[in-house]
Amino acid sequence: MSDELYERAAAVAERAYAPYSRYLVGAAVLARDGRVFEGVNVENAAYPLGICAERAALARAVVEGCAPGDLEAIGITASPCGGCRQWLHEFRLERVTFRDSEGEVVTRTPAELLPDAWELD
Repeated sequence: MSDELYERAAAVAERAYAPYSRYLVGAAVLARDGRVFEGVNVENAAYPLGICAERAALARAVVEGCAPGDLEAIGITASPCGGCRQWLHEFRLERVTFRDSEGEVVTRTPAELLPDAWELD
């Protein structure tokens, strides 16, 4: 399923709004009940106001009623940034599939991507 999620993320990336960087990113997150939520990066001229594809997909899942623990895996067309790695950890995903810096599609756990992640007790 990880490869299928990556392929779905690649397909949705074409809908990203990235007029400044031209760096199109897509994400597809799998819920435990089988639903898949897609997201893309959306840039803004006020740079910090943009949103990453991973966070767009996770936010969409939350709108549809998902909570931490309800999501199983995500496919992303780029390595997740530090902020997104925290989101992936907090939502307790098991697998993160993305294209690494060498161009290979790999699967990691959020713990591998963000060791010693911050937790709010």
